[in-house]
Amino acid sequence: MRFSNFLFPESRDPARDGVVIDETLREALLSDELGVDVIWLAEHHFDGICAYVDPISFAAALATTTRRAKLGFAVIQTSLHHPIRLAEQLALLDHLSQGRLIVGLGRGTAFNIYDYQGYGIDHQEAQARFEEAEAIMIKAWTGDGFEHRGRFWQLKVPALRPPPLTKPHPVLIRSSASEASMVELARQGRPFMMNVQSNAVTRERMALYRRTLREAGLDDAAIARLVDRCWVWRNVVVAPTDAEAARIGVPAFEAMTEQRAALRQRVYLEQGVRIVDEPAAPARVAPEHALICGSPATVAAAFRELDDIGIGGVIMAFRLGPMRYQDATDSLRLFMTEVAPQFRRAAPCQREDS
Repeated sequence: MRFSNFLFPESRDPARDGVVIDETLREALLSDELGVDVIWLAEHHFDGICAYVDPISFAAALATTTRRAKLGFAVIQTSLHHPIRLAEQLALLDHLSQGRLIVGLGRGTAFNIYDYQGYGIDHQEAQARFEEAEAIMIKAWTGDGFEHRGRFWQLKVPALRPPPLTKPHPVLIRSSASEASMVELARQGRPFMMNVQSNAVTRERMALYRRTLREAGLDDAAIARLVDRCWVWRNVVVAPTDAEAARIGVPAFEAMTEQRAALRQRVYLEQGVRIVDEPAAPARVAPEHALICGSPATVAAAFRELDDIGIGGVIMAFRLGPMRYQDATDSLRLFMTEVAPQFRRAAPCQREDS
């Protein structure tokens, strides 16, 4: 089981955006020093829930300052990007990072309509734009030039420069918020990133993923390789005692979930529009499912349950909402020095075609 740090820093005051961005750069360097397998980056716009906003630009800074950790995207909101521009940027990042990229792609946010409004994109077109964009990017990375006549882009593309360092292209992985999308990825023989779910749902989906791969004709070795490349997301707070972890972690988690819905609710009240009606208590806002919080012993016990389910790795967010930088980095240090060594550590992600 691999361990990572998902850098998802909140800034409620625009005047503090620069401070939070600087702290996040320092957290990334510490993560690399402590031996995390992947540093994951997010993409969110306009609301301050991800202070650095643009994961491509931020990844360029990390590519030249970190040395060992993979740099992953969880995820790029693909429908908001021009596919050729994105293919060029990622090919450059592949060189700057010396092949350490994990290109996590998604259609775009499933909840924040203002991300689409700000970019002038119809959110109902997001999935179709995503599918067309990914196909274009793969052509650009692997061909010597091509023409594309699609629904959203009409292109005549010479050979991409620079071509990616990693052949045939950087590692690709998709996010999966639903069981149906996970099954489709399994049918295609692709790994996936699972959003926050309860352990029960995580276990069910991983079993279904394996079953679907087997029905598609894959043998045990191929299934094991794909499972090893799948990730699940949890928020993590570690402190010397359970009481101290709860004191730090629970209020930060609750404040984080409230802030992530605040602009969405304001837009709905002002405009009467939103993408979906959310369920009353999704797992991602329920601390009993989304938050692993406690002493090193308590947190290790929770991770043993995830390890028993059988996953490739855990996308872990340590700095939650308004949490102080020092509390987040103390938690990260405790996890990597006292929890992570209790588990068999696989080698860092190796290159495998997606």
